[in-house]
Amino acid sequence: MRSVGVISDTHGLLRQEAAAKLTGVHHIVHAGDIGSPDILERLRSIAPLTAVRGNNDTEEWAAQIPDAVTFQILDHRIHMLHDVSRLAIDPAGAGVHVVISGHSHKPSAIERNGVLFLNPGSAGPQRFKLPICIATLRVYAKSVRAEIHTLIGA
Repeated sequence: MRSVGVISDTHGLLRQEAAAKLTGVHHIVHAGDIGSPDILERLRSIAPLTAVRGNNDTEEWAAQIPDAVTFQILDHRIHMLHDVSRLAIDPAGAGVHVVISGHSHKPSAIERNGVLFLNPGSAGPQRFKLPICIATLRVYAKSVRAEIHTLIGA
């Protein structure tokens, strides 16, 4: 089993509660709107990191960060992008098991056509009276399970 910490929409704020919840994971993914290169450095100090650029990551430091990335953990393909409405692939047809996105600030974990769509919600400044959340993805040999963690309620 591999545990993956899933975070998004930090907008330059890595809360202590989020960092504490990520401690001990095998890998961290950030689904965009990072806000500052310092956030990436701090996350890398916890675990190996994969990140995508969000629509607000427009400064020069973010230029080398991809808009989307597909990677594999155990036998599961994971595709990550910031805004799921910009999904340019058919995940099931591409053999993707999990699609991770952010952008909406609304946490959700929904399975469609055998693909898990995971949005960890926003871990940064609170907006729209939504909770502050991150998620963990537990990747097993034959299955993937997501759990959303509310750090601060709405």
